[in-house]
Amino acid sequence: MRTFVRVVESGSFSAVADELRATQSAVSKQVAALEKELEAKLLVRTTRSLALTEEGERYFEQARRLVAEIAEAESCLIKGEGQLRGWIRVAASVGFGRLKLMPLVRSFMSVHPDVKIDLRLHDGFIDLVEQGIDVSVRIGNLRDSGLIARRIGTSHRMLFAHRDYLRSLPKGVRAPVNPEDLQVHNCIIYTGLSSSNLWTFTAGAGASETKGVTRSIRVDGHIQTNSSEVQRSAVVTGMGIGYAPTWLFEVELASGEVVRLMPDWDLPQSPIHVVSPPERKHSTKVRAFVEHISAALT
Repeated sequence: MRTFVRVVESGSFSAVADELRATQSAVSKQVAALEKELEAKLLVRTTRSLALTEEGERYFEQARRLVAEIAEAESCLIKGEGQLRGWIRVAASVGFGRLKLMPLVRSFMSVHPDVKIDLRLHDGFIDLVEQGIDVSVRIGNLRDSGLIARRIGTSHRMLFAHRDYLRSLPKGVRAPVNPEDLQVHNCIIYTGLSSSNLWTFTAGAGASETKGVTRSIRVDGHIQTNSSEVQRSAVVTGMGIGYAPTWLFEVELASGEVVRLMPDWDLPQSPIHVVSPPERKHSTKVRAFVEHISAALT
């Protein structure tokens, strides 16, 4: 039943085979055995797609609920008081996962040694249901969906440059003080933002503009990327100016290696949410993990 549910959610026998570390043939045989046991055709399979039969649709909805309930019952089995066990599949962006989430995964597992974490890091969009994800950390405004969401923090964006970049500026070019100054600088474009190379600033108390005035400047540079890790690397190696969240450079900021630019101008903030598919909301271990990272990030 578990295998059948994951095949339908992922739309792929091969994807489930990878999850189970089994062969595609073994997964197919499990579904075939289920159909034989039920004496009903659940899936119509072609070389390119899968489709549920009418009987399969009815069975899938009930099976998915039962699988979630069984998983919760199993997670409640204890070796000692308060002991959680089993897998939690967690998704996040690459940079946030490496810099912020991994230390929290480590501390959570030290308290719950029978829990196993499958950490999926990707800077693009991940379909939680299709990938079988229990909980995902998402930064930015959420699209309307059927997911269960909880806000756990705020990602503050600032303007950064390495000291080597500032020292290498040509004669007559200064470190930016106002948004328009950026037009003569090499700016690192992160294409993961919807605004991409259109950077927005709001005047603070010490800015040359009236406080609260918003300015948007189109910038340019020699490198653009959809990877927060590449963006980070480009800044710390002195390749240009980055428009990025503060958590990406916490260590370098503390050491003085990387400096904040234009402190009199505020940049947009983004909410941080944890999201889960509705069927995972009753999972004890998922709730415990969410509480753990929320306490650290809120």
